Amino acid sequence: MAETSWMKARQTRYGAYAFVYTLVVIAVLAVGNWLANGHNKSVDVTTNKQYTLSDQTKKVLGNLKSDINLYYFDQSAGYDRARDILDRYANLSPKLKISYVDPDKKPDVARVEGARAMGDVIVDNGIKKETAKALTEEELTGAIIRVIKNGERMACFVKGSGEHSIEDTGRDGYSTVKSALEKNNYKTQAISLIEKPEVPKECTIVVVGGPKRDYLPPAIEALKTFVAGGGRLIVNLDPVLNLPPPEGTLGDTPNIAAMVATWGVTAKGDVVLDMSAASQMFGQLSPVVGTYGSHPIVRVMQDNASVMPLARSIEVKSPAETLFSSTGDSYAMTNPKLPIHEADIEKSPKGPFVLGAAATIGTGDKAGRVVVVGSSDWMSNFILSAPIANRDLALNMMNWLTSDEDLISIRPKEPEDRRLNITGSGVRVLFFTSVIGLPLIVILSGVSVWWKRR
Repeated sequence: MAETSWMKARQTRYGAYAFVYTLVVIAVLAVGNWLANGHNKSVDVTTNKQYTLSDQTKKVLGNLKSDINLYYFDQSAGYDRARDILDRYANLSPKLKISYVDPDKKPDVARVEGARAMGDVIVDNGIKKETAKALTEEELTGAIIRVIKNGERMACFVKGSGEHSIEDTGRDGYSTVKSALEKNNYKTQAISLIEKPEVPKECTIVVVGGPKRDYLPPAIEALKTFVAGGGRLIVNLDPVLNLPPPEGTLGDTPNIAAMVATWGVTAKGDVVLDMSAASQMFGQLSPVVGTYGSHPIVRVMQDNASVMPLARSIEVKSPAETLFSSTGDSYAMTNPKLPIHEADIEKSPKGPFVLGAAATIGTGDKAGRVVVVGSSDWMSNFILSAPIANRDLALNMMNWLTSDEDLISIRPKEPEDRRLNITGSGVRVLFFTSVIGLPLIVILSGVSVWWKRR
C-alpha cells in the first residue's frame, strides 16, 4: 500500500515537472516570437555592407512624422524578390507600411495607386504619390523623400562663360550631379546671365561651375541681388594657371573673386599640390580633403574621403566658415610648370589650406546662403563616379542651402563590382580540377577500399 502511494506521488511529481517544462517551452517560444516580430535584427558580414541601409535612409525613416504606404505590385510568386530590401525598410520605422499587391487579384488597388507594370513600387502618403524606378535603396529612399518634402526645388546652373555643362556627359561635364539632384527632389535647368542679367524667380539654388571667362558687372550684380534677397548660391572656382593655347589663362576671374570676398571668402591666386599618398589615385594636382570643419554640411563627413582636383586655396573670415581643408602634405604654388621638381616644392608654403567655405548672409527668413569651393572639377562626372564622398558632399551642400538639414547624411553607395576575372589558363585549371580531378579521386578511393576488402 505504501509502495502504491509512493508510486502515485512520484507520478504526480513527474507530471508536475512535465507541465512546468511545457509552460517554460511555450513561454520561451512566445517571447522569441515576440522579439522576432518587434525587434527584427540582422548582421551584415559582407565587406562592402551590401545588406546594410545607408545613414540617409535611416535618418529619413527615423524622422517620419506620419504614416506612409509603400506598395509593391507583382504576382505572388515575385514577392520574395522584394522582401529582402523592403523588410529592412519596414524594420526602421513603424510608420512605413509595406503592402504587397497582385494587380491581377486586386486591380482596384493597382488602378487607384497608378501601377502600370509588374514590379512597380509606389510610395503614397495620402496626399502625394511617387514611383521608385527600381527596387534599389537609392530609388526607394528618393521616392520617400519626394513624398515627404513639399515645394519645388530648382537648381539653376549658369552657362555662357565656359562653365561645366549639366548636359555634358563626358569626363568634365556636370550631368552626373544633375541626375543625382533629380533623384533627390530637385529640378535642374541651365540659365544665362549674359542676355538677361537676372536670376529667374524659380531658381532655389544657383551654381557657378568654374567659368573660364570672368563675369561682367551686370551678372555679378544679379548674383549679389539674388543672395541679398535670400537666394542660395554655390561658386566653384578654378586655380589661376597659364595653359598652352587655345586654353590660355585658367581661373583668372577677378570680378567673381571680388564678389565672394564681400561674403568673407578670399580666393588666392595659387594651385594646391598634394604630396600625400592618398592623392596618388588622382594625381598631385588633386588634393585630398584632410580635415572637415564642424559646419552642418560636413559634420557627418568626418570619416569619408573627398577630392578637389585643380584647386586653389581660400582664406576665410566672418561671416564665412571653413568647410574643409587639404592635408598637411600639401603645398601652394603659383602657376607651377609640369613636371614639378622637389626644389620648387621646398620654396612653396606648406598646408593645410582651406578649400571650401560656407556663409549665411543676413538674418531671418530672407537670409541668403553661399558656398564657395576652390575647385570646379570636384563636381565633374569623372570625380562623382569615383568611390569617394564627393557626391555626398555635393548633395549635402544642396540640402543645407535649401534648409533641408534633416537630409544631410551619407547616401546609398553603388554596389561594388566584385566579379572574378579568370584567364584562359585559369579556366583550364578549373576544368581539369573539377571535371576530371575530383571524379578521379573518388574513383581511385573506391577502388582502394574494394582492393583492401576483397
